[in-house]
Amino acid sequence: MIVDPLTAAAALRDGSVVALPTDTVYGLAADAAQPDAVERLFELKERPHDVQVPVLVADVPQARGLAVIASSAVEGLLERFWPGPLTVVLHRLDGSGTIGLRCPEHAVVRDLCRRVGPLATTSANRHGEPPVTTAAGVLDLFEGAVAVVDGGTCAGTPSTVVDCTGPEPLLLRDGAVPFAVIADLFHSTP
Repeated sequence: MIVDPLTAAAALRDGSVVALPTDTVYGLAADAAQPDAVERLFELKERPHDVQVPVLVADVPQARGLAVIASSAVEGLLERFWPGPLTVVLHRLDGSGTIGLRCPEHAVVRDLCRRVGPLATTSANRHGEPPVTTAAGVLDLFEGAVAVVDGGTCAGTPSTVVDCTGPEPLLLRDGAVPFAVIADLFHSTP
């Protein structure tokens, strides 16, 4: 069923998985602070548990509540490409490993992150299949198992994923932002 953003926020707070549009593809989202909700996200996606899901944030201050942003080079990447199609992998603030963070260029999603908190998310498709770019595609694929916020057709190119936990950025997935541009900016930031 198609829902409005306020209904989606309530569903997320109640532990449901909701499909959301982003600036790249539709995603399945759950409140990152609710382990049972995140587990349902893995089940719907049929995603192996050894493949972490990124977390969407409203802005850099919300990201700082989850991860260590340890260098001016990483700050420069976030300033230049957020909001936008860049996922950065950073060390978790609590020291428990790493976390992939993204601030999407979609006002509805950033507003949901402000209302609910950071959202664990993954593309709205079965693991290993192409991403879905329309609300109708999500409804067809998941046969009513999730509520969907209809945001029109998404661009279709996934975010670029870069590991920023070491001294040099490491490309984990090619995507909407060319890695050469990321590497140049990373190295030009004092």
